[in-house]
Amino acid sequence: MNSDKEEGSVEVAPTSPPSEMETAPAGRSVDIEPPPDGGRGWVQVFVGHLALFNTFGWFNSYGIFQDYYTEELHLPLSAVSWTGSVQVFLLACIGMFSGRLFDAGYFRSLIAVGSALQLVAVFTASLATEYWQLFLAQGLCGGLGAGILYCPVIACVATYFSRKRALAIALVTSGGATGGTVFPIIAQQLSDKVGFPWTMRVMGFVFMFNAAVMLVFARTRLPPRPRGPLVEWAAFKELPYAFYTAGAFCLLWGINHYGRTVLGMEGETSLNTLFIANAVGVPGRIIPALVSDAYFGPFRTLVPLCVGASILYFGWVGVGSEGALYAFAVVSGLVNAGVQTIAMTGLPTLTKDLSKVGTRSGMIMTVGSFACLTGPPVAGALIDVAGGRYLYMQIWAGCIMFLSACFVTASWLARQKQEI
Repeated sequence: MNSDKEEGSVEVAPTSPPSEMETAPAGRSVDIEPPPDGGRGWVQVFVGHLALFNTFGWFNSYGIFQDYYTEELHLPLSAVSWTGSVQVFLLACIGMFSGRLFDAGYFRSLIAVGSALQLVAVFTASLATEYWQLFLAQGLCGGLGAGILYCPVIACVATYFSRKRALAIALVTSGGATGGTVFPIIAQQLSDKVGFPWTMRVMGFVFMFNAAVMLVFARTRLPPRPRGPLVEWAAFKELPYAFYTAGAFCLLWGINHYGRTVLGMEGETSLNTLFIANAVGVPGRIIPALVSDAYFGPFRTLVPLCVGASILYFGWVGVGSEGALYAFAVVSGLVNAGVQTIAMTGLPTLTKDLSKVGTRSGMIMTVGSFACLTGPPVAGALIDVAGGRYLYMQIWAGCIMFLSACFVTASWLARQKQEI
């Protein structure tokens, strides 16, 4: 039996008097059947996969837009990179709000609003010719739409699974790898034929189809919790939660682009490394998830992955040729995908009352969003200090990933102590 895995029946604690969304008598617990660990839960996994296809799949493909904006629209790389950073920041930052609304019972409304904002972002970005237009469309509107979707779909899937939770979340997050492979292929095949604006509109139609499917099949399992604080401040007094939050912050304090800047690679070769890194992300997510579910649980699976990522970033120093870059893309794609997936799997295990899973997961995402926002500027500053070389940033990234492993270990040990 894995000591850091959630076992037993699910309890939903009383939160407020009954309302039009909650029919249970006040002051009494709501008896909920244990998660089905399959069945209709796999339908929600499919919904979540499409949501991650539209969010992280789009973000993972940002390199193709960055090249177009800098080369065709003649925008500065720093400004274009800032738009991408704002997207990721908002995706995580909105989690605190969208997670609480998920707990309150607005899952399908969140999918509708988030998808609508994403569609507006894609189609308006296809018309943009100036930086401020791109920033408003792809940065703000796209980031808000993705943030409204992301936390709720992860939280929803978590409520359907217990023993197979890691695998379920891995299949959901694999949507980022699927989208990150499909969108660059669309760009590669259509850009020269129909032009980049219409290529983006084709991507928008893919968004629209996925959103329609999500709205048809999205369903929650638990009764809503309409009343409750936006932030569960007491959670930060729990050592496992506090340590895990610190570990998640370090995880997201990541590193930046490499291949084209350092090696002077051609655009097609750079795009190929993007394909590879995204494609290997699928097995990179599923294999650690299977190990987590079968043997170790999320905490003890995440720690060696973080240590492996740390070693990998130190090893990045030796990447100096095109062949080495391809090998690095494969290994980093596998390891980073595992880190991202198992980190998300660990969030629900920190919440015994699953009626609060959206709120508490969203809180960690919001804290981590500031790592997403500050990580690229820190990396850029370290590159500048090193005179354009990546050495200082590589060492910094390796140290940060090792620190993350230490925090996750502390979270696991604190959780073990609570269970004794």
